[in-house]
Amino acid sequence: MKFNNATLAQVRAAQPDLSTWVRANAGSGKTRVLIDRVARLLLHGTIPQKILCLTYTKAAASEMQNRLFERLGEWAMMPDRKLREALAELGEDYHRSSDDLRNARRLFANALETPGGLKIQTIHSFCDKLLRRFPLEAGVSPQFEILEGRQAKVLRAEILEEMASERNQPTIDQLARFMSGLEPDELLSEIASKRDALDIAPVNTLFHAVTRKNPDTFLDYILGPNGRDILQKTVKVIQTEQSNIKPADAIFKMINAQTADAYLKAALGSLMFKSGAKAFSAKIDALPTQAHVRKNHPLLVKAVNGIAERSAEAYWLHVNHLALERAKALVAFSDAFLARYDQRKLDTGRLDYDDLIVRAGALLSHSRSAQWVLYKLDGGIDHLLMDEAQDTSPSQWKVVKLLTDEFTAGDSGHNTKRTLFIVGDEKQSIYSFQGADPAQFEVMQKRFSDRLAAVDQKLEKRDLAFSFRSANPILQLVDKVFDSEAGAAFHKQSLHRPFFTDLPGRVDLWPFEEKIKTEDDTPWFKPVDTPEPDNPQIILACKVANWVENLLASGRELPGKGRAIRPSDFLILVQGRRPIFHNIIRELKTRGLPIAGADRLNVGQELAVRDVLSLLKFADLPEDDLSLAEALRSPLLGFSEDDLFRVAHGRGNKTIWQNLRDNFAQQYSKQIEILLSISNSVDFLRPFELIERILTRFGGRQKILSRLGLEAEDAINELLSQAMRYEQLEAPSLPGFLNWFAAGEVEIKREMSATAGQIRVMTVHGSKGLEAPIVILPDTEVRAGKRDTSQIMPLNEGGFLWKSSKDMAPVAQIEGTTTAKELSKQEQMRLLYVALTRAEQWLIVAGAGNSGKDASSSWYNLVEDAMQKSDFLPTEHTEIPGIGKCLTISHNWSEKKCQARLSSETPQTSLPNWAARTAPVITNSPAPFSPSSLDGAKIILGGNGVDQNAAMRKGRQVHILLEHLATSAPAQRRDKALQLLVGDFAPKNKTEFEAVLSETMDVLNDPALTYLFAPGTLAEVEISASIPEMGGRIMHGVIDRLVVTPDQVFIVDFKTNFLVPDTPDQTPIGILRQLGAYRSAVVQMYPDRPVRAAILWTATRQLMAIDQKITMQALQTATIS
Repeated sequence: MKFNNATLAQVRAAQPDLSTWVRANAGSGKTRVLIDRVARLLLHGTIPQKILCLTYTKAAASEMQNRLFERLGEWAMMPDRKLREALAELGEDYHRSSDDLRNARRLFANALETPGGLKIQTIHSFCDKLLRRFPLEAGVSPQFEILEGRQAKVLRAEILEEMASERNQPTIDQLARFMSGLEPDELLSEIASKRDALDIAPVNTLFHAVTRKNPDTFLDYILGPNGRDILQKTVKVIQTEQSNIKPADAIFKMINAQTADAYLKAALGSLMFKSGAKAFSAKIDALPTQAHVRKNHPLLVKAVNGIAERSAEAYWLHVNHLALERAKALVAFSDAFLARYDQRKLDTGRLDYDDLIVRAGALLSHSRSAQWVLYKLDGGIDHLLMDEAQDTSPSQWKVVKLLTDEFTAGDSGHNTKRTLFIVGDEKQSIYSFQGADPAQFEVMQKRFSDRLAAVDQKLEKRDLAFSFRSANPILQLVDKVFDSEAGAAFHKQSLHRPFFTDLPGRVDLWPFEEKIKTEDDTPWFKPVDTPEPDNPQIILACKVANWVENLLASGRELPGKGRAIRPSDFLILVQGRRPIFHNIIRELKTRGLPIAGADRLNVGQELAVRDVLSLLKFADLPEDDLSLAEALRSPLLGFSEDDLFRVAHGRGNKTIWQNLRDNFAQQYSKQIEILLSISNSVDFLRPFELIERILTRFGGRQKILSRLGLEAEDAINELLSQAMRYEQLEAPSLPGFLNWFAAGEVEIKREMSATAGQIRVMTVHGSKGLEAPIVILPDTEVRAGKRDTSQIMPLNEGGFLWKSSKDMAPVAQIEGTTTAKELSKQEQMRLLYVALTRAEQWLIVAGAGNSGKDASSSWYNLVEDAMQKSDFLPTEHTEIPGIGKCLTISHNWSEKKCQARLSSETPQTSLPNWAARTAPVITNSPAPFSPSSLDGAKIILGGNGVDQNAAMRKGRQVHILLEHLATSAPAQRRDKALQLLVGDFAPKNKTEFEAVLSETMDVLNDPALTYLFAPGTLAEVEISASIPEMGGRIMHGVIDRLVVTPDQVFIVDFKTNFLVPDTPDQTPIGILRQLGAYRSAVVQMYPDRPVRAAILWTATRQLMAIDQKITMQALQTATIS
């Protein structure tokens, strides 16, 4: 089979017998290559247990496994020719044997039956299973649980409180000297996550000069034997000879300083530069401040300059000394804290996610059983594949290295050639906040290459440059943006090449919405956070929403697709969940457009959850006016602003709850009923039950979703899950739950890959791995560097710094901060790359606020500069209605309406009304009654000598014969009757049989009654219904014959009584009540036509119509016997 350049690169990368390192551009099909490689390994006889595939997220692992199973499942059902073609597309020989084809078809079943399943998992999942497989060797509980963020925070707080409460705790005292308002848990969390860096030896080496000097002598060194006299003389000169005597104030502070710290703070600005390029260096010829005075006192100036130089030198000694002291205090505390923290986790059988990696690494390297573990794994892994390698942290790389050491150990006793497959792209490394280090991608490539070369193996290096996703204009723009000066720090890359060269594509750059300075004329009574009407981000959000709405309404065709543009074609990406993010979601919702909502939810910050929590806080403390006011204004209780003002204003010393009950009991009775029910149940119901009562019994879920939309359901469900989780961990109580929930943040991530015909709005980080025909980037303004709130700074040379304030920062901290800012800037460029490459055909770049002064200061300027310098496609100026003049580049683009506007989107349906109604409370209702159980006589008195048992038997016999013989041929009715009259229906003798058969045949053969038994009529019709005349009791009965026509419904009841009444009025009342019950039920079934009732007296073949009034009057006086 012939391959083009794009597919040939994929086939070579998936070669199963070679170790390969792949750099893959965005959209180049790296996931497919990985799946192809696994499939080819299986084809070549590798058993599934020998393959380990590591990826970055659970969603990616699940997708990869699903796609692999889909591939293998298709092979299992393919005929030979198609299967050969499918294998040839992978790079396999087309002319494979029949046995090979049979084996290929068996792969699906083999994969399904693999013990433990195919090992396609995240590295955390792999480490979890590894520790559970070797718990004794790892020193963990076999049933350990993952320590969640909230649990970890509570545990850290408990340990800190224990340490602080002990009598002799010098480590706590030392730490407290340097805390200065820092949130303790932030530091504790960093200590736990950065424990590997907390090594004091490299810090001692860094500040070795300080260790040779006594900090108590710093001040004497600065001033010398006569320094204070020199400063006193300087003050005198300034006061007598200068017009500006203000500098004397700072000198007075220096003279009176008793510590080096106090002196140096006073000297900053006077004898040392406070900021700028010369910050903290000596100011020469600075005092006195006026030139003519300095000219008159040259010796004094020289002496002051000497003090300034010694001050600058001592400043850095002092700063370094404090940095060293801080580091020592932190290490002393960390050793004690971490020992308790780790022991407590072990005692309770819990590990956090960092523990999984650290303990797995220790298990594979340092533990006594490491060789045994590696031997067991060595027998279990022959091929390791790794996806998204650019996002792997150094500690995770360590685990991968340990797993593959035996791959490069030369003669390891294995006959099978073992391979390594790593695929990634440094340009898409955007998770540094999770420890990802893109520089490690290059480092690890060289390390693996060298190790393989040492055993005469080669690490193949492949590049996947072709994009199977994006159109040419988008790819050309990407290359141009990162070819600019701003992209110089960006990793060198191969140019992007489109696989679909004729795919229509377009890039639009909308005009930037600049902030216009206007006077603040907001009315005083408006809330202080009311958005400004000329806020550029709100203006842009409205433009985006209007444009999307108009485009969808226009029915315009998506070029090259032959269908109209759909809501799910839009992907709107922002850098962070800033106001522009929420503004766009709000504007899209306002226009009624289908939108998937935010991609991540902070459960505690969701309005629906806060409403429920406000109601729970009130229930816990009825005097909490604020919580009650919040609950009243929520959808749960439905107060308007006026309602709340009426209840809250002028209430004197009363609480809102007291005032509501005392003065508004009738007006707001429903709300008071809900509040009373919840507050009275606090001591009897668990938190989960309270929340469920709010949401279900009082319709809270329906009320919230009606006002806030369906996306609020995720947050509500998670609140219930958290309540259940709390009850599993703690003794349940409402105050305990409220405190527990407030102690930590819960964030849930929505899966946005399949959104059922909805517009997606999300962060660029969340869009990794996704794509869309139309991508909009509205958040491209200058973004202030993210404030680094971390306290511990690991150093490249080893060791760490506990960060000091800016004016007391050592050189290493200043250099580290500068490096961190540069790395952050590079990551912002990589984030832009990810954002641009999500687009398949149409990319729209917009912005609002501040675009910056130069080309590299914002995403918007970078894109604009690239488009204006475009030499690959002509840049046009286009006018877009409602947007303005835009820069546009396009290829094969056309604008036309779709002829067939049939959409294959999932239809938006609404639930029927009954689905939103609360199910009624189940009560112990009376059992259904039978019509025959209604009281009253069923026979006419006077039939002396009649055997009641024989009469009842005759009734059953005639009924069963009329039911079945009516549909039998006349010649077969006798034989049929003999078959039917058996068991309980059997006659006593032949005479009885003949009499019953004769009576039945007379009825069936009567021409006047033939229409009752015609085809289409119904026999022995079971019916159940609520009978209003019997107080709504349920009746269950059987109607002998029901004749339904378009004009009427006819009920016929067979009676075999020996005595027959002459008129309907003489009919026994028990029979009339039966007919009345039947008629009451049938009327409910056929309300659109009249219902008649009659009795067929079989003894005389008389069909007696019974008037409706007679039956209903009889029924109204009936009782059930």
